[in-house]
Amino acid sequence: MVIDLPSPVRAAPAIKASAEIPLAGGAHGRFYSFDLHGAQAAHGHGHGNGPAPDHVAVRFPGPSVEPGGVPLVRIHSECLTGDVFASLRCDCGPQLQESVAMFGEQGGYLLYLRQEGRGIGLVAKLRAYQLQSEQGLDTFEANRALGYRDDHRDYGIAAQMLQALQVERVRLLTNNPDKAAGLERHGIEVDAVLPTRRHENPHNHRYLHAKRKQGHRL
Repeated sequence: MVIDLPSPVRAAPAIKASAEIPLAGGAHGRFYSFDLHGAQAAHGHGHGNGPAPDHVAVRFPGPSVEPGGVPLVRIHSECLTGDVFASLRCDCGPQLQESVAMFGEQGGYLLYLRQEGRGIGLVAKLRAYQLQSEQGLDTFEANRALGYRDDHRDYGIAAQMLQALQVERVRLLTNNPDKAAGLERHGIEVDAVLPTRRHENPHNHRYLHAKRKQGHRL
């Protein structure tokens, strides 16, 4: 006799921990970490078999997060070289700084996803940089040469984080249409898409050109 067992009930995404942290310039934000589930909680490329990375949200106070407002949201993928060391090879650091400045005026949520190198991890990203320097490949061509897709990021992670924060509608700060589409696929309503500025310098010109060819609104 075959017995049909009930399907396991999947736990809703939830806040795991939070803390208010003062920031430079007099700002402050509440930092959140999460319990996520399914593929969104799985290890990405570059994280090996260790603990899954903690994705972080930061809530900045302001009118967009008050009752009746539609929060301003930035999905920002981790970039150690750009965010921490101000690398000129990409535009990640300036986009992060621009977003935080906007949050200081309007309030909102920064969703910081631990998906370094469009999801391939730091080691693979450095190897891709080497190919770009030695063979003249662009950022997407280098990924393919290493056997990766153009983009391994999963924006379902961001949707789960917003669900845990009880955010159903957003105004999204991005130049990448895939982010808006990814949120909407997972049940988050995107009221508006607001572009960031074009942060170009002599070292990232080819990188921005490659992103524009891939559909980024630059």
